Amino acid sequence: MRIHSHRFWGSLAPAHLMALTVLVGIFVFVSTHPIRPHDFWWHLAVGREILRTGRIPTVDTFSYTRAGSPYPSYAMFWLAEGILYGLYTLGGPALVVFVHSLIITIAYGLILWTAWEASGPRAAALGVLFAAALGIDDWNVRPQAFAFLAGALFLRGLVGLERSRRWLWIFPPGMALWVNTHGSFPIGLLFIGLTLVGRVIESWILRKRAMSPGRYFLAFGLAFLTTGLNPRGFGVYDYLAMMARNPVIQAMVPEWAPPGLDRHGLLFYAGLVGMGILLAQAVRSLPLDQILLLAVFALLGVRTSRGIVWFGMVTAPILAARIQTLWPERSGRVGIPALNVLFVGLLGAMVLAALPWFKARWPLPAAKAGLISAETPVAATAFLLQERPPGPLFHALSFGSYLIWAAQPDYPVFVDTRLELYPITIWEDYLAISAAAPDWEDRLARYGVCLLMLSPVEQPALVEAVARSPRWMRLYQDEVASIWARKGGSCGDGTAAIRASSSGWRFPKGGKVKPGAEGASKGLSP
Repeated sequence: MRIHSHRFWGSLAPAHLMALTVLVGIFVFVSTHPIRPHDFWWHLAVGREILRTGRIPTVDTFSYTRAGSPYPSYAMFWLAEGILYGLYTLGGPALVVFVHSLIITIAYGLILWTAWEASGPRAAALGVLFAAALGIDDWNVRPQAFAFLAGALFLRGLVGLERSRRWLWIFPPGMALWVNTHGSFPIGLLFIGLTLVGRVIESWILRKRAMSPGRYFLAFGLAFLTTGLNPRGFGVYDYLAMMARNPVIQAMVPEWAPPGLDRHGLLFYAGLVGMGILLAQAVRSLPLDQILLLAVFALLGVRTSRGIVWFGMVTAPILAARIQTLWPERSGRVGIPALNVLFVGLLGAMVLAALPWFKARWPLPAAKAGLISAETPVAATAFLLQERPPGPLFHALSFGSYLIWAAQPDYPVFVDTRLELYPITIWEDYLAISAAAPDWEDRLARYGVCLLMLSPVEQPALVEAVARSPRWMRLYQDEVASIWARKGGSCGDGTAAIRASSSGWRFPKGGKVKPGAEGASKGLSP
């Protein structure tokens, strides 16, 4: 046994350890990042409703601005939402983060496997590192993680199909997962379709390939038929067409816009140029299906930021093969067994230290500490539920998702990140109010708003305007949010604000009011 163990550790080359390090790095990165508030919590709330009622909701019950309006998107994410809520129920946010980290790591592990077969461990590690750099901004905890796993399964299956028909059976379960967790499932059909077109042209027209592309026809047929296995059946394509035409989505979702000159966009453009340089001399030797995949997903990345992560995943094996050609690995290189054991042990210790259950012991900056992002209005929402000042509530957009999870039905939301649910007129009001437009108070009055939960980061102008207005009194403030109540008028029974001013609101731990501000002397426990 010792002999076999010694041979194993001695057979590990530095390139093997490099590939392992990339995967460990992905797991550690994802596992040590907290849950951000924008989408996760409303998905969790829907998962709670699905598992409690046994049905997928069809109308909005979380807002007061669109209550009762149809919302077909619930049926798109239902499986992911049920899984996320089940995990949360079993193990809280720690289990959610852990499983999410595993899903992302397995997805890129499948890409590493595919790239390794096309090159070698060192080149594969570099290819996956490139893919990870392009995908890193898309790894937040949300249903899209299941799409990355399904997409990686498809890319792995297409390569395996070259050798064996047994890989056909990866596509039905992969698509069943994809079509019930995220609306990006047509990308899977695009993977197969582009590969099929390339193989057909090379086999039947150019006569470059001896193998018939018949198994790719079968793979496409199986995947397409499986897209009907969802609550809408094949009507899911009508839903996607409706989403693509939605003016709110086109105007307000940055991920649907072309990449800009921020860090993510610049990294993509640099990668695009770098790939062009690396492949300039080799493009004629590339299989046509790879050329098609590169071209189409490069164009997708240029047209929409959401395409960047897919360009990285498609590119990794092709990039690895080119790196191997330009910089071949020397065969026969092995490491020292004792050093290999030590190195793998260090990687294992990193994985253990990064587990969500141990993360609290890390000396992390405040933005990454804890399992729930510091930008989530946890304390402010707890204050609302404890003191229950009268609504309706107007709040920062990023607070809506957490309010849906934690404050329903007491405080229905004004808007949230279900962007397509709300018409342009409501978004115009939201943006004008948040920017403290001259008529911001009149707009609030039209909705009967009596309570504000504002973000100093997202709404600095409104926070300043509310502080100057004699019609509002601050009840609560921390680093994330401030809460303000309208004085008198038709809010509640008309005396809530007076009672607050005279007897004081009880601040939870961490809540504070700036000295000298209106209500500062009254905003403490009596």
